[in-house]
Parts: sequence; structure tokens; C-alpha cells
Amino acid sequence: MENSNAAQPVIEQCNHIPQLLSIKDVGSYTGLSRSTIYEMVNENSDRYDPTFPKKVQLTQVRVVWVASEIAEWINTKIAERSV
Repeated sequence: MENSNAAQPVIEQCNHIPQLLSIKDVGSYTGLSRSTIYEMVNENSDRYDPTFPKKVQLTQVRVVWVASEIAEWINTKIAERSV
């Protein structure tokens, strides 16, 4: 019985794990190319967009983006069109 109670917080924590998106997924959701996305996050690029969500460096070669941040960015762009 104690083991099931101890496991409950772990299960609850799993419900709060952010969904991570690959560059391919970000491109699919935003309609942007891979190179454009990388230029938008590069502060030295002419295409740099400080409002675009920051990438998360998982390993030396693997980067991802937080899905909720990408969704928020898209929703902001949609809201801006009516202004």
C-alpha cells in the first residue's frame, strides 16, 4: 500500500512534463523552413526575432523547442493580424 502512495507523486509529475518539439515539428507547425528557424534564433542574423521561442539544447547536437512556447508564439502572430 505504501508503494502505491509513494508512486503517486511521480505519476502526477509526469502529467506536467513539457512536450518538446524537434526542428521538423517546429517547421511543420509554423510553416517555416529549418534554415529560417535557425536564423530567427540567431542574434547575429538579419532575420533574428527576439519573440521567437528559445531552443533547448539537450545534447551537443540535439535541440528542441517547448511546444507550449511555440503555440504561444503562433497565437501571438494570429492576434497581431487583427491589430
